Amino acid sequence: MGALIRNEIQVLRIPDFISRDACKHITKGLKSTGYNDYLNAPKVGRIGMSYFETGMKQEIIEHYFDTAMDNINLLRAACAPYPCPMDTFRCAMDETWAQGCTLQTLFGKKMFVGLSRCMKPGIPLKAHHDMFGRHAPNTPEAESLISQFAINIYIDVPEKGGEIGMWNDEISDAEFLERRGGDYAIPLEHLGPCDYSAKPENGDLILFNARKLHAVLPGEGVDRLTISGFLGYRGAKEPLTVWS
Repeated sequence: MGALIRNEIQVLRIPDFISRDACKHITKGLKSTGYNDYLNAPKVGRIGMSYFETGMKQEIIEHYFDTAMDNINLLRAACAPYPCPMDTFRCAMDETWAQGCTLQTLFGKKMFVGLSRCMKPGIPLKAHHDMFGRHAPNTPEAESLISQFAINIYIDVPEKGGEIGMWNDEISDAEFLERRGGDYAIPLEHLGPCDYSAKPENGDLILFNARKLHAVLPGEGVDRLTISGFLGYRGAKEPLTVWS
């Protein structure tokens, strides 16, 4: 984790973070729960809600917080009798980080974490970066962040395709918004080949610098199921925080 924080590496992969048996069971639970499309990213299914979807609209922000704990419990029910992999991650970080790891609060309310995403075969997740400050501007919670890392736990992934593609660029938010235009992110055909990629396997945990441009390349054959969130770093003497 230290090498990721110090920017010495861009991707940290931990194989077999959860067992293959757990993956098989949780896949069934997630699919029986059902996926709905993101409000602002059509063709990308999710269980739970990303704060990215609120678009700084007060009524959607209120809905996000009103459903945060319900969605955490929905994911737990889908994974039972196995623990939700995001709970396992949160516990592991709390036990190993000296200052602990806690659920992120915003506007005095607990945020949701543990978004499950479903990518259909042939559908990419377009190139984007993740900036808490864009979605929660002028808040101490966002302004205090030093680093924002993506957390991805892989439940069921295709044998071919579905890689994380990353670019070395850490572009400004203004440039990203201009380049994406009216889309939720930058279409892959508008960029050159990614600078590096990681092919996940079932049960993997992968952490990476979410402020660099990244995408999910199209997979083949089966849906690509993950449980995801963000990990916020504010310094060695501060607790880590997690949210989706």
